[in-house]
Amino acid sequence: MRDPRIQQLAKNLITYSVNLQKGEKVLIENFGFQKELVNALVQEAYAAGGYPFVLLKDHSVMRQQYMNASEDQMKIIAKHEGDLMSQMDAYIGLRSGDNINELSDVPSEQMALYEKTVLAMHREIRIKKTKWVVLRYPNAAMAQLASMSTEAFEDFYFQVCNLDYSKMNEAMKSLEDLMNRTDKVHLKGPGTDLTFSIKDIPAVRCAGEANIPDGEVYTAPVRDSVNGTITYNTPSPYQGFTFENVSLTFENGKIVNASANDSERINKIFDTDEGSRYIGEFAIGVNPYIQHPMQDILFDEKIDGSFHFTPGQAYEEAYNGNESNIHWDMVMIQRPDYGGGEIYFDDVLIRKDGRFVLPELDVLNPENLK
Repeated sequence: MRDPRIQQLAKNLITYSVNLQKGEKVLIENFGFQKELVNALVQEAYAAGGYPFVLLKDHSVMRQQYMNASEDQMKIIAKHEGDLMSQMDAYIGLRSGDNINELSDVPSEQMALYEKTVLAMHREIRIKKTKWVVLRYPNAAMAQLASMSTEAFEDFYFQVCNLDYSKMNEAMKSLEDLMNRTDKVHLKGPGTDLTFSIKDIPAVRCAGEANIPDGEVYTAPVRDSVNGTITYNTPSPYQGFTFENVSLTFENGKIVNASANDSERINKIFDTDEGSRYIGEFAIGVNPYIQHPMQDILFDEKIDGSFHFTPGQAYEEAYNGNESNIHWDMVMIQRPDYGGGEIYFDDVLIRKDGRFVLPELDVLNPENLK
């Protein structure tokens, strides 16, 4: 018998996240062959009057292919998948692989080639032209990264993914409005003293329509306004390697110094193109059920009391002019158990040690979102 929580998640994804309408086509792309949820999604798509299409992938197979793929080959892959994507009205990306480091030994130049072909297609077609949502699926590997038993992690996962996102969406309006009226942002914390402007760049609420789990309000800094240093306090997987103790120093928007547990490797990523040393997103995380990092960015960037500050491509909805083949969400948690910190908007304290202090933002504190 299928876990009823799986069916509920599938229904939420089809009817709320991508809001599939009668006659619309949805591509369900699954990395890792998670048949239960894929089957439930197909069933719910038909129930909504839509037409589901399924694409199955595996990271170990991708590793073998990308190790030696030529640029022409990557372009053909991107065109093949892009031709299919361009016929879709909606997209659901389900990631359920067992090893987050499966691509760790693919040469950096090969990963850069993948980013500028296949991932570029996703940015140009999937993100801009479809109703889309991406999510992970619980397994033993994810439970291990979260330092939880598999059963406890599954309970946590469905609690997070099936929460009332319509309630969260309403609560976010106050923060969205404040961000839209803000010029100067000042971030403070251990190893962090950073200033930038978000003036005239739209703020966007994220409450279950693009990511599951969700819970962030994002914008972007004015491209050349970032100055100071930020030190991230969560592990940050990227291109199959987990970076730790990442510290970035900015001058007039540009990363002029980057260090980590592998400083040479991180600087190669920031040398991908000109835009990779500039910031494309600033976002505040508010999901009340996600408290600790688990090396999965779809969860970690939503952590209660966190923010993420993202080198690379800016989103079209909050566009600051930065173009890049990378988009790397890196997270800092400001709750007291992670060292604390403050966020100031136009010299007014809005959040201290992970809790909103302005009365109009109290609705976003965790006890009010559960």
